[in-house]
Parts: sequence; structure tokens; C-alpha cells
Amino acid sequence: MSTNAAFHIAVLPGDGIGPEVMAPTLEILRRIEATTPSLAFRFTEGAAGAGHYKETGKSMPESTIKLCEDADAILLGACGLPSVRYPDNTEIMPQVELRFIFDLYAGVRPARLIPGVPSPIVDAHARGIDFILIRESTEGLFASMGKGVVTHDEARETLVITRKTSQRLFDFSLRLAERRKKRGKAGLLTCVDKANAFKAYAYFRSIFDERAKKFPGVKTSHVYVDACAALMVRRPWDFDVMVMENIFGDILSDLAAGLIGGLGIAPSADIGDKHAVFQPCHGTAPDIMGQSKANPTAMILSAAMMLDWLADKHDHQPAADAAQRIERAVDKAYDGGLKPMEYGGKDGTVAIANAVLGALD
Repeated sequence: MSTNAAFHIAVLPGDGIGPEVMAPTLEILRRIEATTPSLAFRFTEGAAGAGHYKETGKSMPESTIKLCEDADAILLGACGLPSVRYPDNTEIMPQVELRFIFDLYAGVRPARLIPGVPSPIVDAHARGIDFILIRESTEGLFASMGKGVVTHDEARETLVITRKTSQRLFDFSLRLAERRKKRGKAGLLTCVDKANAFKAYAYFRSIFDERAKKFPGVKTSHVYVDACAALMVRRPWDFDVMVMENIFGDILSDLAAGLIGGLGIAPSADIGDKHAVFQPCHGTAPDIMGQSKANPTAMILSAAMMLDWLADKHDHQPAADAAQRIERAVDKAYDGGLKPMEYGGKDGTVAIANAVLGALD
């Protein structure tokens, strides 16, 4: 691609605090656009979430799916409300549906401790926390979503691991470890499983070892999921890139967020071969919606992830530079004394957004 690029972004604000954290994120992207001559955005909004389901009986219309298909990237706010459910009592989750629609097999969950943000790990700031957890997003136990069998006496869900998806997942993870090594990180990829107890996870591990041979420059290791949980809270700085099955990633990604200050600052992405969705790890928090208490940092950092992905996909260095610029602005804002309400401070949505905007200039 040339040095100039105009990216079409599908914007799905979602439910609860979703629209509240999306608005300042778009403002930051517009500031980036205004100060980067070679980078432009076109934002198109689409409906999705529990609110739309309540009105129409669908989590999202076909027009939203078409919008996402045609866009260069998808920026998604938190979706779902506890009070709005399908007839089987499960929540409305278009974020999960999009994973299956667009085959977004790699759930990427960075865990980086920002200066000034409290961590439950005593010496975390001295040692540093900066790893990426990669969660397979379309198989594992989630392959059974909506297909489980429940009788009066028992309930069964089926875990699925396929060679095709595992190979793509491991290749994606190995390439990411390679890129991190070039940026001065350890370049270590750890496979997290339960291969000592289940044949499916032993199969998962065997495929990992096969693919790792094709990337001799990447160091690899294995750890059982229970041991991994313990190590994450004892020595999180020992990890660089971690890859695991869907349900393990669902659980450990929240643990990872807890290590770096909570879900309010934890970004994420669901990535496939052609499409990608970027959204915060947190939920819709209906208890604080409309009160300007929500922390937009996770949404802002998810937008930075989006720019980094667009840069890699389209070989567009200005987008990569813009992603780093947003991350540096977030770091500067927090290091300057920003204290969100979840940490006992007084800074709400507007104050946090303004601090990041100020740090961009």
C-alpha cells in the first residue's frame, strides 16, 4: 500500500457503557487522523446487542453483518445485558457470533501494566508485566454453544479441537512471538493445556509441537493450565506469549486483566485470516451506565490494537506509528496522576479521555 491510506471502520457501540466508551475512542481516532496526513478513517455505525434484540428479536441485523464484512476493521463496544436473554436463558452475545461468522480463531488479549496503575502483585512495576494471551476463539468448549444436551438427570457439552484451526492458531502465535522478539521481547511462546488428563489437549499439544518446528527462532514451552494460573500470580513477568484452548483462555484472560489493574484497561481483539474485531475485555456494566463513571481506556487501547493490525495487514507504517502514539499517550496520562473511579479516584469517562487527548498533543 502507498503511504496514504483511508480505512473504513465498522463501529458497533453495543449496550450499557459501550456507547459511552466508544465516543471518546472515536474522538481520539479523529485527532490521530487530523494530525497524521497519510492516515484517514471512515466510520460507519451498525446496530448490535441486547438493545437491538429487545426491539427486533435479533442480536444484529443483516445490514450490520454486511457492514462488518465490507469494512477494513470492526470496532465493537461491550454487548449484552443481564436482563435481556434468549429463550434458553443465555445472554445476547453478538461478539461471540461475529467470531463464528468471520472465522475469528485467534483471541488476542494483551496484559501490559501501565505506569501508575495499581497491581495486586507487589513488585509488578519493578519487574514489569507485558505478555499476550492468545485464546482460540471458535472451538474448544465454545463449539458446543447452543448445542448442549440437557435432560433431567444430566447435562453434556462437547469440546472440539481440530487440526485445521489449531495449525492456524499456532502459526499466528508463533509469528507474533517472532515479531515481539524483533521488538526486544523474549520471543517465548508457551502452550497452555491439560494434556496430562485429556486426549483432546494431548492432541492440541502435539499439533503445537509440529508447528513449532517450522519456527526455529522462537523458543517454546508447555505448562498445564492449573500450574499456569499459579505462575501468573507468582511470576507473570516470566510469560511473553501464551496460547490455549477457548475455555481456558476465557478464564485466564480475566486473571491476566486482574494483574494489570482490571478489565477497565484490558483491550482485546478477535482475529481471523481476513477480518478482525477489536473490543474491550469488560462487560456492559449497566449499574454505572449513563453516569460518566466508565473507564474508556480498554476501548482506547483496543483501537490502538486495531491500528497495529491494519498496519501489519496493509504494510502501512503510519498506522503502526499511530498505534504506538496512542499507547504512549495512555501511559503518559496515567503516569501523570490519572486515577479512575475503580481505583478510588475521581476521574470518570470525560476526564480520562481528555487526559489521553492532552497527552497526544
